[in-house]
Amino acid sequence: MTELLVIGGGLLGGAVASASRERFRTAVTYNSHPLQVEGCATYQMDITGSVDLIRSLKPQYIVLTAAMTNVDACESDRIAAWKANALGPKNVALAARDIGAKLIHVSTDYVFDGERGMYREDDPTSPINYYGESKLAGESAVQDILEDYVIARTSVLYGWNPSRLNFVTWAVQEMGRGNKINIVNDQYNSPTLSSNLADMILSLKDETGIFHTAGSERISRYDFSLKIARAFGLDESLIIPISSDALNWKARRPRDSSLDISLVSSFSKPLNVEEGLKSMVKVAKQGMVT
Repeated sequence: MTELLVIGGGLLGGAVASASRERFRTAVTYNSHPLQVEGCATYQMDITGSVDLIRSLKPQYIVLTAAMTNVDACESDRIAAWKANALGPKNVALAARDIGAKLIHVSTDYVFDGERGMYREDDPTSPINYYGESKLAGESAVQDILEDYVIARTSVLYGWNPSRLNFVTWAVQEMGRGNKINIVNDQYNSPTLSSNLADMILSLKDETGIFHTAGSERISRYDFSLKIARAFGLDESLIIPISSDALNWKARRPRDSSLDISLVSSFSKPLNVEEGLKSMVKVAKQGMVT
């Protein structure tokens, strides 16, 4: 019997499954890339199609991490973005309602316009790109269908992931090769370690509502990069500060989408950037990175 179902086998899905399996009989679904998570059953499921697997497994809790997160790709292919980020959560929410499961839906800081930063859960949303719009539509679907739900908004997810680079692993790889990297110095977020986010998500399993589940530090991408270099003993001079206006992005980015994490701090401890990077370095030294 599955007690907790993690939908999505990426960086966050793997972290949630690893944390959950110590307390719950846990299963994980993937879409196109088969995976194995020690101690967990795995299944293939596309949330934009049939989600009858959810109804057959009948989990008590569902953590929805699957999404289309490439911001520029969402701008270019709005149909795919809508299916993954709006229709998918609606399908999962309907299945959760049918079996009486608690749904924890992972969303994003990009539901805000970035005009001021340090957003609280009850601040008005106003996305400025289609990724944010589609994720906000997914939030709305979950709220319309379910009474018992958690929407967990996060920001700049990072951590060790053997199948896909994220901001930290990309920066470490490039600087490790001696390559210069251009990093914007006018964009602020709340970087979040995947394992820390998994702990925050599980701590909210019996709560209801919207929670900002992110790292505890508001920081620019440039300053974040400097801390990455220092944590991993890399050459800071390889980091070149640039303005967002110098980049030819298809989608606009919020200038400051940092999140206020006061509410979730009552349930779990969000880590700052140095704490998160220190944890990554420790894992690397233990030889646990594949």
